[in-house]
Amino acid sequence: MRRAVVLLSGGLDSATVLAIARSEGFTPYALSFSYGQRHSAELDAARRVAGAQGAVRHVVADVDLRIFGGSALTGDISVPHHGSVDDLPPGIPVTYVPARNTVFLSFALGWAETLGAADIFIGVNALDYGGYPDCRPEYIRAFERMANLATKAGTEDGRRLRVHAPLIRMTKAEIITRGLELGVDYSLTHSCYDPDPGGHPCGTCDACLIRARGFAGAGIEDPACTA
Repeated sequence: MRRAVVLLSGGLDSATVLAIARSEGFTPYALSFSYGQRHSAELDAARRVAGAQGAVRHVVADVDLRIFGGSALTGDISVPHHGSVDDLPPGIPVTYVPARNTVFLSFALGWAETLGAADIFIGVNALDYGGYPDCRPEYIRAFERMANLATKAGTEDGRRLRVHAPLIRMTKAEIITRGLELGVDYSLTHSCYDPDPGGHPCGTCDACLIRARGFAGAGIEDPACTA
């Protein structure tokens, strides 16, 4: 089986991507980050998901982005809350972490080259997170081109490195439906940006509202809310 590095945040998107990688015949190596985010609930979820889906290895890399701040997830900025998904403002939200996906993909690229892997999977989505510049198809294509220019694998070994973003043009409901087809246990996942001290989701941040809309669109109850 071919090896692949799968970026795993612990949310429903990355859990689905891990299942997709496995379904396509890849041996998954899961990579998560302790990057100074507001809480550890998502890392706990990532460990659960990696274990449940049989990742060969799960690495949590330490990259403290709090030294730069600039985001509601890593700095002294409040996470916004809304009454409805329809209230989400246009533009890039304050939960955007500057260059986060570039940092994460760079680490994934380094590990992939070390593993002799030619494939990286990431759960970015351009529909529900259209305001994030590093979730767009053109960004993924640009990073892939860079990866093949910047590595020994791409320039000397003749190994074509690929960045897979299978969810990039899917709605949240479509992502959930696909994950359920592949047996993903969404009760293990965590999406909230601003959970309470016990790790329970707030229900009103951007991520919670978009997740709720996805499960409603898929016509099922969110198991994380009943687990």
